[in-house]
Amino acid sequence: METPTTARPYGPDVRAVSGAARAAALDALAVDLRSPDPAVRDERAYLAAVRWIPELGPEERHHLGDLMAARLTDPAVQARAFAPLILARIAETGDWRRRWWLAFSAWYPAETDLRGHDPALGWLHAAAHGADLIAVLARRPGQPPLRLAELAAARLLAPTDHLFDAQEDDRIARALALVLSHPDLTEGESVRWLDPAVQAFGAGRPGPVPAWASNTMRTLRMLYVLADRGVHPGPAGEPPRMPAHRDALLDALARTLRIVAPCTG
Repeated sequence: METPTTARPYGPDVRAVSGAARAAALDALAVDLRSPDPAVRDERAYLAAVRWIPELGPEERHHLGDLMAARLTDPAVQARAFAPLILARIAETGDWRRRWWLAFSAWYPAETDLRGHDPALGWLHAAAHGADLIAVLARRPGQPPLRLAELAAARLLAPTDHLFDAQEDDRIARALALVLSHPDLTEGESVRWLDPAVQAFGAGRPGPVPAWASNTMRTLRMLYVLADRGVHPGPAGEPPRMPAHRDALLDALARTLRIVAPCTG
């Protein structure tokens, strides 16, 4: 395992590297974004990627994006979990490809390792990182917002034994709040994505609450707060965004949560 002082070939500044050395540095960065060592992957490679990506050319970003999309089927959980985080940084620059969406939308609800943190691997956070990508795509022109909301709902309702324990529910709720503030949403679309949750809650039986149900309930409760109060899109100074159809959304969330609320008639 590398020591924290090992010099990385991608360095601190992409503008200082060119030609073959630059291509090699980008590939080295991609390799380290898969590292099982959190000091290499999270503390150095990811922070370097945040600096590098805005300075890369379109072809370089496409190359990195293709690598990350392919990594969503990687056998190593840390590789899969960090791929959407890098795709989000690429999408923020304006670059996005349909094949990346297809890879992401196939992976997100199917991911089975939802641990927030592992003692050896460090932060994994697949559910939260996927939500972060959805939040970025919610602000991208031409991205159908209903498909984003449906994807988040599919992630919540997928069978799992893992109970969110690192604020993944808050991150997914924030992503949904940003999606549901999209001006292109119709009133029907702003609540239609909840239909699978209504059906799943309605089919519940007495007994211990399944992890997926608890995760979904907590996410929808936070979404209710954000829908009522607004969600900050990110950059300081921007006003909070409100749902495109606030009253309809709040009503639908309340009716959905009432199905699983105790002591209601």
